[in-house]
Amino acid sequence: MLLFADHHEQGRRLPAAAIQALPGRIRGCERWLLALPLLWITCQPLGAQAPPADDVKPVPLLTGSAGFITTFDGGETHLGPIVTPVVLLPLGQRWLFEARGNFESDLVAVPGQSGFHGSVEKSVDYAQLDFIANPYITVTLGRFLTPFNIYNERLYPVWIRDLQTDPLILPIGVGPSNASNGAMVRGGFKAHPAFDFDLNYAVYFSTLNSTEYIDSARFAGGRAGIFIPKTRLEFGGSFQHSLEEGRSNSFGFHAIWEPIALPLEIRAEYARSLQGSGYWAEAAYRLGQFPYLEKQLRRTQIVGRMQQSLVGASPSTSLFPTNMKMFEVGLNYYFIDGFKGVASYGREFSGDGNKNVWTLGVTYRFVIPLGNAWGN
Repeated sequence: MLLFADHHEQGRRLPAAAIQALPGRIRGCERWLLALPLLWITCQPLGAQAPPADDVKPVPLLTGSAGFITTFDGGETHLGPIVTPVVLLPLGQRWLFEARGNFESDLVAVPGQSGFHGSVEKSVDYAQLDFIANPYITVTLGRFLTPFNIYNERLYPVWIRDLQTDPLILPIGVGPSNASNGAMVRGGFKAHPAFDFDLNYAVYFSTLNSTEYIDSARFAGGRAGIFIPKTRLEFGGSFQHSLEEGRSNSFGFHAIWEPIALPLEIRAEYARSLQGSGYWAEAAYRLGQFPYLEKQLRRTQIVGRMQQSLVGASPSTSLFPTNMKMFEVGLNYYFIDGFKGVASYGREFSGDGNKNVWTLGVTYRFVIPLGNAWGN
């Protein structure tokens, strides 16, 4: 049976090796869709017989997220509504089509006019066909999120990310639109029965495409990681070789640690290319361990991030034109699972001057099954 769920839910997760073998958007889905059949079973009247597991069929899903983020960037106000619908369409037990669109605006005040003005920016984040060959290998064709480091694939949607601003180094290694058009093979497996860690990998090739909404660059690369279940630590590296003029290389490193004893998440990335380099490090802590106001505090998360970007030998318009440092602190409140309020403050230091960056908003994540898992 093909199982779906979504990333970054709190609670227990599937083993990293099993997760990495699944397609990109499904790997994060450990609770939502695993929960759907269980909710149906637990809601049956006493004495009713649940269908055998073999009778449960994968069903199409409409999922995604929406948000409204207000950013005060150096005194200028930006209103940012965003909607990112996702469609998951299983084709039998081994094939899956998945796609995500993105609709967002950057609304600003125009001198001499009332209100805020802007246009809707549209893009196809990914539209891919996945073949799950076995528990260790998934083959992908089409348009997919470039698996360079982890932020682009795992943390980018507004309902997942703990801070609403993008890392300064996000454009390194992901292409002009954060996606690739081509082919990818990915998966995960246990290293050896004698060793208590799992390996995950992704290798890919992307073609050059200048078509609006689905543009991409020509390059090839890969990512590999190690997950240690006992410590809940994952670390790895990425490499990419450009197949366009210049034939330059990019590389990166990532790490994630979720201590068993604390509701704490620590993440970090480093990336380097001809265009620039830098790092970001982030920690997010749920306040549920305090003995007072437990009900309110367990829904509250505090976040901190430090980052830096440096201009490279061949500067790119996708990166900032000057060296920059930035620190941020944030506060998130989870009203319900999937719906949260977000707020943050950051201070940016660069050669063009220093400024404050504030964000305030709400994000929401939805899941709508488009069928019956038991075919009744």
